[in-house]
Amino acid sequence: MDGRADRTALTIAGFDPSSGAGITADLQVFAAHGVFGISAISALTVQSTLGVRKIQPVDAVLLHETLETLHEDLPPDGIKIGMLGGAEQVAEVVRYLGGCEGKRPVVVLDPVIRSSSGAPLLDADGLQQLREELLPLVDVVTPNVGELALLTDSPCDDDTSIQSAAEQLALQFGCVVVVTGGDREKPDDFVFADGVWTRLSGQHIVTRATHGTGCAFSSSMLCHLLQGLPAVDAAREAKAFVTEAMRSATPHGSGRGPMNLLWPILRHSVR
Repeated sequence: MDGRADRTALTIAGFDPSSGAGITADLQVFAAHGVFGISAISALTVQSTLGVRKIQPVDAVLLHETLETLHEDLPPDGIKIGMLGGAEQVAEVVRYLGGCEGKRPVVVLDPVIRSSSGAPLLDADGLQQLREELLPLVDVVTPNVGELALLTDSPCDDDTSIQSAAEQLALQFGCVVVVTGGDREKPDDFVFADGVWTRLSGQHIVTRATHGTGCAFSSSMLCHLLQGLPAVDAAREAKAFVTEAMRSATPHGSGRGPMNLLWPILRHSVR
């Protein structure tokens, strides 16, 4: 990848001990793109490739101190926000973003609300706070169709209703909206940026290595934005990155396994 080693990206997300999603995945994606990664854990999880069994949000004071300490020494050029776990954790992220001084970092939000296995990853109060206070502070939001429906309280049953809901979100908060389609029959993504729709065609990859696709996509898109790419091009490159990460993955675990997020580095080392 044509990365920028002088760029620093911060991930604020949950910890997945199986390394398929969350903090562990985000840091791999940053490394694969040549971006220096730092992290603040918002929640711990008990999970494997078979699903999420339990989540435990990190103490809000600890999250606050982590963010402040990192920012004093390593102010990020970009921030990826993933699973937050609860209203207190959302509030701390809102406070942190509101207090960022100097050059404003690029902020990409992956609104993780439920796991692919159906486990709730953000409570009702946290979702409301995310809608009202966090969304106005982000540059890009990358929901899947189910998350888009929850964010907008709108039906998202077909392309027309998905586009309508995404436009509503973009116009209300002034952000780029990328609706990821990996969980749909035809895995196309929709990008709404600067009042224009772009459809990014996808292909089904026959693999069990599909855990953490949303995390990887949003982190990859952030890296490409830090390289200076426009939003549509950054989304297109992120989609290509995730596609190859699924295609080149080695099976791990008995369920939805992790992708090969370091494929650019590993491919180069083999050569």
